[in-house]
Amino acid sequence: MKSVAEICSDLIRFDTTNPGSGERPAAEYVATLLADAGIEPVVFESAPKRTTVVARIAGESPDALLVHGHLDVVPADPAEWRTHPFSGEIADGCVHGRGAVDMKGACAMTLAAVLGMAARGERPRRDLVLAFLADEEATGDYGSRYAVTEHRGLFDGVTEAISESGGFSVTSGEHRVYPIGVGERGTAWMKLTARGVAGHGSRPAVDNPVATLAHALSRLASYEWPVRLTPSVAALLESLSRIIGRPVDLDRLDEEAERLGALGGLFRSQIRNSANPTMLNAGYKVNVVPSTAEAHVDGRYMPGLQEEFLETVDRLLGPKVTREFVNLEEAPAAPYPSAFFDELAGTLAAEDPGARPVPYVLAGGTDAKSFNRIGITTYGFTPLMLRPDLDYFGMFHGKDERVPVEGLEFGTRVLTRLVGGA
Repeated sequence: MKSVAEICSDLIRFDTTNPGSGERPAAEYVATLLADAGIEPVVFESAPKRTTVVARIAGESPDALLVHGHLDVVPADPAEWRTHPFSGEIADGCVHGRGAVDMKGACAMTLAAVLGMAARGERPRRDLVLAFLADEEATGDYGSRYAVTEHRGLFDGVTEAISESGGFSVTSGEHRVYPIGVGERGTAWMKLTARGVAGHGSRPAVDNPVATLAHALSRLASYEWPVRLTPSVAALLESLSRIIGRPVDLDRLDEEAERLGALGGLFRSQIRNSANPTMLNAGYKVNVVPSTAEAHVDGRYMPGLQEEFLETVDRLLGPKVTREFVNLEEAPAAPYPSAFFDELAGTLAAEDPGARPVPYVLAGGTDAKSFNRIGITTYGFTPLMLRPDLDYFGMFHGKDERVPVEGLEFGTRVLTRLVGGA
């Protein structure tokens, strides 16, 4: 049987860049591994080569746990990397390449855990549903959204799920903290449009939409969003206060995030809404004032704050800029405290007695939003014990993405404990 590092390396070598040529080769590889182990995969496509794999492993109880991950990755420019982003090279104790962290490494851990159990003839404690999805790095239309609408029956009996962005170690001094995701910010991707009067670039502008849009984007980008503490983030801050032995000053959270270093990264982006301009498009010739100008904004809002977020955006943009949604998703939340959170924390402590699990809210978004629509709550839990010097957050969509082999092996043991094969 292949090791978890080898599976991760194999997956990375499939270029599943989104947008790109699709996930089919990686999905076929996953389906083959499962089938060879006696686990029957269901393979379907929402569009040519936009491929998803789902499998159910019967357990001792029909109550089902879903483990979902995505096979697509964001683009990577080989010229900017020390090793080719799709080499899957295993060197210096790490697996290198695009998707090592986000999230082919997690898919590899899931596969290694269930394949190991199958080889030993072990059954999970309860039904286990595995989903290896397309299109998470976009809107999920070709992946999780399609799966929950067109193949809803594959997820019958599932109430809880685990997926990316949680369960990893954050080391600060003597403390090894493991954030477990209990929610994530909502998504509001917006297209902005300013309309004006076209004219010659040498003449005084009557109504220049480029200038209108530029001023609006400047107001939006420079706005200081107020701190809004949700119950889950407040619980995280209380947990961190106990771990470090002193209260986190709630009146100076930006300064506290800076002071706490790696631990501060767990709440730096989760204490307020945000709206970042990311794309601009206007004009077609330097001496022509165009009649329209467009921009795209990545907006994220805390659970329960969608209305406040949109009202603020509209006020900052002003009456001459219109917005439309490219993607609007609610901010899902999982129960905390809960028995399942305690179960997740216990599996970490069993493999790492020094583990200090804490609740955590993700700054970005995942496929959890789609599964939340059908009543499945997702906890962020892809366990990794990481080297203290590895910038885990910087690996997401960053250059020279890599994951430690020891971390993958640790995560495989944790997942095996969780599903009942240990």
